[in-house]
Amino acid sequence: MKRIAIFASGNGSNAENIIRYFQESACPAAIVAVVICNNPAAGVIGRCRSLGVECEVMTRPEINDPEIMTNTLGRHSVDAIVLAGFLQMLPPFLTSAYHDRIINIHPSLLPRFGGKGMYGRHVHEAVAAAREKETGITIHLVNERYDEGRVIFQASVALGPNDTPAEIEEKVHRLERRHFPEVISGWISAMG
Repeated sequence: MKRIAIFASGNGSNAENIIRYFQESACPAAIVAVVICNNPAAGVIGRCRSLGVECEVMTRPEINDPEIMTNTLGRHSVDAIVLAGFLQMLPPFLTSAYHDRIINIHPSLLPRFGGKGMYGRHVHEAVAAAREKETGITIHLVNERYDEGRVIFQASVALGPNDTPAEIEEKVHRLERRHFPEVISGWISAMG
């Protein structure tokens, strides 16, 4: 069974969904060994506590320090990393050490609406402003550039001409809840 580290910065709804998925699975492909958070005020910390999963709050310098980060992941015997609303670029030593073993979810159909600064509500506002007819999620491997790793999975949802950013966000959240844990499970199983 593989051991996952989830990196999260905010509320933690995706992290909670992933943790519950693997905790409640009859034959889990993985367990969430630790959550790494770079925001001491993040809601994900309380969610982890209530689910019995350790959450380590780390500063940007600690995350970017090869010795500290490698030791932290090593202490938890981490095999793979899942980014779930993590709002910090991973350092190159980490993307190299975990080559093809880091996965992210992006709230649009990449390559549209990706790149630096395009996360969460910013994406949904851009989608609404562009009057897109559809949006969705992209689950992709992580490399050293924002949102440019190999795409593993995409799911789309139709948009109405007057959908607000909040309505778009809710449609995307439904896709995230439905697909992200299953895609992670399949990805982990294929890892061997």
